[in-house]
Amino acid sequence: MKLNELTKGTIARVSGFSSEEAAQLVISKLREIGFAEGDEVELLHTGLFGGTPLSYRLNRTMIALRKSEASLIEIIPSNKAASA
Repeated sequence: MKLNELTKGTIARVSGFSSEEAAQLVISKLREIGFAEGDEVELLHTGLFGGTPLSYRLNRTMIALRKSEASLIEIIPSNKAASA
């Protein structure tokens, strides 16, 4: 599953990144801002117009991404829901 497919209130773990050769520069930037395998991520908010940007909680940091950037991150949803 890709990060851009995560539903609000669901917690997931980063399992990897896209293998697209053309996306390697963006993936490098995502790693620089803190995305790594095993990190916990949750969708907090989607933008009003076209659903972008997407706001995520990554560990204890809030990060906004475009849908195209989020689609490069592979995740495994967990069974637990985020606490309100």
